[in-house]
Amino acid sequence: MDCGKKCPKCQRAIFTKQLDQYMTCPSCDYGFRISASDRLGWLVDDFKPFDTELVSQDPLNFPGYQAKLARLRQVTGLNDSVATGLATIDDVQFNLGIMDPTFIMGSLGTITGEKITRLFEDATANRRAVVLFTASGGARMQEGIMSLMQMAKVSNAIAKHSQAGLLYIVVLTDPTTGGVTASFAMQGDIILAEPHALVGFAGRRVIEQTMHEKKLRMICKPPKMCWLTALLIRL
Repeated sequence: MDCGKKCPKCQRAIFTKQLDQYMTCPSCDYGFRISASDRLGWLVDDFKPFDTELVSQDPLNFPGYQAKLARLRQVTGLNDSVATGLATIDDVQFNLGIMDPTFIMGSLGTITGEKITRLFEDATANRRAVVLFTASGGARMQEGIMSLMQMAKVSNAIAKHSQAGLLYIVVLTDPTTGGVTASFAMQGDIILAEPHALVGFAGRRVIEQTMHEKKLRMICKPPKMCWLTALLIRL
């Protein structure tokens, strides 16, 4: 039996056989969330991964965290929430990073930050461009302040890459939020977005709970992206 899913943007029910390899809604072009390995399958001609041996040391000894990481490593084939490496399309080589929303919602942990930092350092040393697909719920709570420090570390590597006169392209996918939006997702020379990708710092529910306000207006720019970091406007 063919399984289906519902588009979160246009609410259309879609049979799996109606979806192409890019996993886009045939009605509104919304891009469903896909794993890094699935995206790699159609994106590049060749890919040589970097830093696959790195694993989180669980700095806070967070209950159940190591077991969750072990399970997700087995399911996704990744050592953390981003795949990084040297990619080739035709005869063009560049450094590529793809955040994986199926690995703790692509959250930014110490290994994710380290891999992205090394991605830029290698690109700077070898004078290559960087393309980064972002998909993240933000900093990883299981690693506390250590995860937040990755924002500054990655940003420093990006700055050196930029000072070397090299190109950095960001592709925002659904969702790109939190500390990732507040740092390297918004530091590209060229920033693109998949249709209807959720992009912001905090969502409506978080803002309303923080501000004790229900009168929130979202700034949307369909079909490209919807910014939920948005203005609190007293109507």
